Amino acid sequence: MADITLYTNPMSRGRIVHWLLEELGVPYDMKILDFEKREHKSPEYLKINPMGKVPAIVHRGTVVTEAAAICVYLADAYPKAGLAPALDDPQRATYLRWLFFGAGCVEPAIVDKMLHRPTVERKSALGYGSYEDAVNALEGALWPGPWILGQRFSAADIYVGALVQWGSQVKALEPRPKFVQYMERIAARPALQKTLKGA
Repeated sequence: MADITLYTNPMSRGRIVHWLLEELGVPYDMKILDFEKREHKSPEYLKINPMGKVPAIVHRGTVVTEAAAICVYLADAYPKAGLAPALDDPQRATYLRWLFFGAGCVEPAIVDKMLHRPTVERKSALGYGSYEDAVNALEGALWPGPWILGQRFSAADIYVGALVQWGSQVKALEPRPKFVQYMERIAARPALQKTLKGA
């Protein structure tokens, strides 16, 4: 039995954590929850995540939920993989900034765009301001590249890269050249290719 158990479904944010685990190269167990059978709402799973959502991990008895939090937690738990700057590394702030910008701004902006939610008059009422603001800031985060931390690939690229891919697939993120080039680099990652094959 591995130290990590991932609770997921292939059609969920769990793919982000699955990809991260492949990048880490550590052993893990994976439990696929069947949404149609509502296994994610079973009493057993609600003890792990009271929201009844995936992904969730159990690492040596510790439960972590929320994809961005899991990315930060696991990247720190396995520093040899080099997916997170150390606490005293100046790049740590940039890493955390853009990873949580992805979770707190980019994803909600994409969801609102995808669902055609009306814009609000008071942009300050939304955590991301406006779709245009969020997308412009995201584009800036990828400059000069090739990764969010320049030459260094990190867990921030796993989280943000997954959002850029998904936003493009659902046609809620415009295909700016910076995003297209970033997705090409992301798609070339062997760990992502392995994840998508269902490994």
